[in-house]
Amino acid sequence: MPTTLITDTAHYSTVLDLAMKAKRSLWIGTADIKDLYVLQGKTEKPFLGVLAEMLGKGVEVRLIHAKEPGPNFRADFDRYPRLSRLLERVMCPRVHFKIIVIDQKICYVGSANLTGAGMGMKSPRRRNFEAGILTDEPAIVKAAIEEFYKVWRGSECAQCQRRNVCPDPIE
Repeated sequence: MPTTLITDTAHYSTVLDLAMKAKRSLWIGTADIKDLYVLQGKTEKPFLGVLAEMLGKGVEVRLIHAKEPGPNFRADFDRYPRLSRLLERVMCPRVHFKIIVIDQKICYVGSANLTGAGMGMKSPRRRNFEAGILTDEPAIVKAAIEEFYKVWRGSECAQCQRRNVCPDPIE
């Protein structure tokens, strides 16, 4: 796969399509997260439903996000009990990166949050203007994995200076 600049609807048609095909692992880092919907075949489905299916197939799914999602996300989350049992999730108020790592071999690094306007099925007139890089270049994938994992394991918590507003300190 050549390194590709992703813009416009390619966030949905390329990045999310690859993410939904992960076989071993899917790591998602996003500042904002909402009740994103995707197409599976001809059916609109909450992305959380897709993640629940992936978890059922043994795919490791990790999610880092910056704030508590809204009520629509919560309602979708509660429809899939597997998520509360198997989805690995961390909230960090300092997270602003947007990183998706697929099977530790492909990554997206860019501006799009995991929302309908950022990556989802919103119409072209209701989308954000987003850009990012999609690549399987080993050095870039490794750097994305290291950045994600640094936050995941809580190595930044001790010096964060936001512990007083952190809902769930990792360390």
